[in-house]
Amino acid sequence: MARTLRMLGTNSKDGECPTLYEDVESGEILVQGYTVTDPEVLAQMASPLKGESLVVVDRALLVNFAPKE
Repeated sequence: MARTLRMLGTNSKDGECPTLYEDVESGEILVQGYTVTDPEVLAQMASPLKGESLVVVDRALLVNFAPKE
């Protein structure tokens, strides 16, 4: 099923990431960011499921644009 996204905001310049989005139907929050590829960092994830990873997000992005409710 296709998602319909609404951009919540970005601290980026020139269209670079990170950016926060909300799925209009489900209310889920999605994050656009650079994927972490360092195996030592990924090994620290607690029980990742297949397909899960980490992305880098600037703390100010969450403070400024994440839903408060």
